[in-house]
Amino acid sequence: NGGDSPPPHCFYIGESMKRVISNKVYDTKTATEIARDSENLSSSYGWEEQLYRKKTGEYFLYGKGGAMSKYARSAGQNCWMGGEKIIPLSVESAQKWAEEHLDGDEYLRVFGPIEEGGAKTTVSIRLTEAAIARLNNLAAEEGKSKSEVIENLILGH
Repeated sequence: NGGDSPPPHCFYIGESMKRVISNKVYDTKTATEIARDSENLSSSYGWEEQLYRKKTGEYFLYGKGGAMSKYARSAGQNCWMGGEKIIPLSVESAQKWAEEHLDGDEYLRVFGPIEEGGAKTTVSIRLTEAAIARLNNLAAEEGKSKSEVIENLILGH
């Protein structure tokens, strides 16, 4: 087979991944890794997931795993090999992943203090392209989500 791909029983580990999903670029080399979790990496059932935040404040999960993991991909009839995948996440989905995979201190390091009782509501707003570009820049500069930037501006933080 010329050595182009690992045999089906090997654990596949990519060094980085770049994908365009719904006309958005997700790149592990340009985004910031903010958390990771793994299980049985040396096993064909093993997997690793890394939570990333893009400069725009968007989150995504980069997952990879062995031939018997949730990241397996077909290598022919009844034959599987390790694989990898990028999964875009909403802020809420990123927080849910973190709740399930991180301890409390790690969660707070990533998402900041929790304002209990301060339930949040989703709203839609219309902005000019210039305002959106400025919002994206502010989020990237501050390492915050766009929602956090807007809330801080409104509340004067």
